[in-house]
Amino acid sequence: MKKYFITGLLVLVPLFITLWVLSTLINTMDQSLLLLPEAWQPKKLLGFNVPGLGALLTLLIIFVTGLIATNIFGQQLIILWESFLTRVPFVKTIYSSVKQVSDTLFSNTGNAFRKAVLVQYPREGSWTIAFITGIPGGDVKEHLFGDYISVYVPTTPNPTSGFFLMIPREDVIELDMSVDEALKYIISMGTVTPRDTHTQQLRFQQTQQL
Repeated sequence: MKKYFITGLLVLVPLFITLWVLSTLINTMDQSLLLLPEAWQPKKLLGFNVPGLGALLTLLIIFVTGLIATNIFGQQLIILWESFLTRVPFVKTIYSSVKQVSDTLFSNTGNAFRKAVLVQYPREGSWTIAFITGIPGGDVKEHLFGDYISVYVPTTPNPTSGFFLMIPREDVIELDMSVDEALKYIISMGTVTPRDTHTQQLRFQQTQQL
């Protein structure tokens, strides 16, 4: 009885979590339909909502925006728009900060997470995985003596939140794993070992023997 229950969990839990994430994402993207005039919304035209239609609209908006931004006319529009935003108090601070982060994360030449490393956090003797994001700059650099690097320590199981640290390079151990492998390791709370492709199969076989 216990064997069948655990086996069922191993099969269904990843499936349900995947479906939940996809459903949440699609429902969020469907909110883009609110941008349409009420007379053009599916519920008004068809009498019922069409799940996923807003997600398609969102993807279309992103694609068209990228298409426009890649030509000379579109680039001039973006320059004018950004020039306007940078003149508005408070909005300037938010927009500039968000744009710098998004350019780093999504740009083809961006390199937000350069290398997966081991650091001692939150105390000496306790290790966790972090990502090198660069080196300290500006006035911060003038107050740090020695070779320091900037690292991002993600939280588990949500790596989008975490802590930014500046630590001596000598206190960092570089890992022989890709950033993607390290992220999977973090999200899985250490249960999915990088490059161990048969780990899950072995765990599944062990539950069969319980």
